[in-house]
Amino acid sequence: MFNAITHSQIYVLDQDEALDFYVGTLGLEVGADVDLGFMRWLTVSVPGHPERQILLERPGPPAMSEETAQQVRELVTKGAMGGSLIFSTDDCHGTYKTLRDKGVEFTEEPTERPYGIDCGLRDPFGNSIRFTQPKT
Repeated sequence: MFNAITHSQIYVLDQDEALDFYVGTLGLEVGADVDLGFMRWLTVSVPGHPERQILLERPGPPAMSEETAQQVRELVTKGAMGGSLIFSTDDCHGTYKTLRDKGVEFTEEPTERPYGIDCGLRDPFGNSIRFTQPKT
């Protein structure tokens, strides 16, 4: 049976802009950036953890018709696709300050929760991102 999750996927509207945000701003690493002809396979991961990749996929053919892709793009922009990413950090307040100083706009400031401290933001396309400092 299964022994790991190796890839997760979120939709982005512009893969170059996504690369700049996820690598340049959030500090993730490029796992793969391959032109497959029918699509660009672009993945990122947390530094030092290449075993878990995030596919930054642009909605469109061949996975879906252009009409459906346009509907998906509209939903992504509204933050209504339901996909999200949750990262962990050793210092939620410090990470928040670093990213805020880089111009990242947050949807929620660091907040104490039963499981630790966490906060929220959206990527440039509307996808939900959270990061959590787990309670020790």
